[in-house]
Amino acid sequence: MRRLYIIVEGQTEQEFVSQTLAPHLRDLGIYDITPILIRTSKTGKGGFVNYEHLKNDVTRLLSSEKDIIVSTFVDFFRIPTSVPKYKDSMRLNSDNDKVESLEQGMFESISDRRFIPYIQLHEFEALLFSSNKGFEEYCEVPVYKQTKSIVDSYENPEDINSSPETAPSKRLLKINPDYDKVLEGNLIALKVGINTMLERCPRFREWVEKLIAEVKK
Repeated sequence: MRRLYIIVEGQTEQEFVSQTLAPHLRDLGIYDITPILIRTSKTGKGGFVNYEHLKNDVTRLLSSEKDIIVSTFVDFFRIPTSVPKYKDSMRLNSDNDKVESLEQGMFESISDRRFIPYIQLHEFEALLFSSNKGFEEYCEVPVYKQTKSIVDSYENPEDINSSPETAPSKRLLKINPDYDKVLEGNLIALKVGINTMLERCPRFREWVEKLIAEVKK
């Protein structure tokens, strides 16, 4: 059984891996899961503003141990232009193709089969729209009535688009200006549940399934 490291861009994603994803993996016999904030300087952590920061963390981990898998959990929304193949990827027609191209560029830049790049389409908050249960639990009635309209409008929450006005997080902030990404985001995620996310979000499900397969090799 290999150890699993997941490099994340923020505290929200770090908490999600620890509180929602890791328990699911532990139920499947995978116990050694560590989320790591991107190191932006010798003392700073968090924020995906430059691909080199992420690459440094990936290569550092891969060189430190043999029996490990290193992955990423970062947003496509406002992804840095320094990510490999960025310009070519942005010329592609569909957002799914763009993300797959970016992930391939990241994989080629690391060139190690133990590395599984993953970019969330379009961002973490898309997973929250897998169900309205979390919003109904933690938000006021006027808020969760509007979130229900969004949930019902998308068969696949990952299709909620990434423009500055209509990205999942921007929709939430417009509906509820007091939305706390770290605290409320993860409480909502726990209420929605990992199984619902896996059922509704095919790219996310494919990533989790790949992690499970590779860690158990």
